[in-house]
Amino acid sequence: MTSRRSILKLVPALVVAAIAAPVFAQAPGLSNPAALTEQAPATYKVRVETSKGPFVIQVHRSWAPHGADRFYNLVKHGFFDNDRFFRVISGFMVQFGINGDPRVSGHWRDANIPDDPVRMSNKRGTITFATAGPNTRTTQVFINFADNSSLDGQGFAPFGQVVSGMNVIDRLNAEYGEGAPRGRGPSQGRIQSEGNAYLMKGFPRMDFVKKATIAK
Repeated sequence: MTSRRSILKLVPALVVAAIAAPVFAQAPGLSNPAALTEQAPATYKVRVETSKGPFVIQVHRSWAPHGADRFYNLVKHGFFDNDRFFRVISGFMVQFGINGDPRVSGHWRDANIPDDPVRMSNKRGTITFATAGPNTRTTQVFINFADNSSLDGQGFAPFGQVVSGMNVIDRLNAEYGEGAPRGRGPSQGRIQSEGNAYLMKGFPRMDFVKKATIAK
């Protein structure tokens, strides 16, 4: 990571909360990213249950079609369940979306989607895919704590907005801050290779996603 303001998808692997092993049993489709390409509805809501409470995201496919479709398929197949908020930087953003099971992460590491034009600004409460450069988005997303419109010109395309529970997001544990080696947070390389065991042992107070579902 080059700076506090860089959102890099260095090693889209794993990260999480409670238990890693059941991931395949719960969502066998996650072993084949190429099959999870269902087109999302024009708008849909996602309810995210977390260790601090629930929040709801309203997704607009017109804002960023590729991002909206990828997020829809990930949520529908349980990708985010038990994932931790591994990068929480107060006043900036909270990042999640590295699966807690190394087997799952390995399948998604290079499952890139094309870039979307930036049609909406990275204002407070918007959700956006992380990227490491052109056409490198996979599974990591971040929610903006503040007006981060400076990210717009870097190609970060919001695909949705938190419509309830932003107070929950504001309360997510930020004690670990930036990831290693720049900060005291987790190393993404170790998350990839060791999964939940690494996070649970070294960062026991991290908040996490209990379950994310398409809202009815």
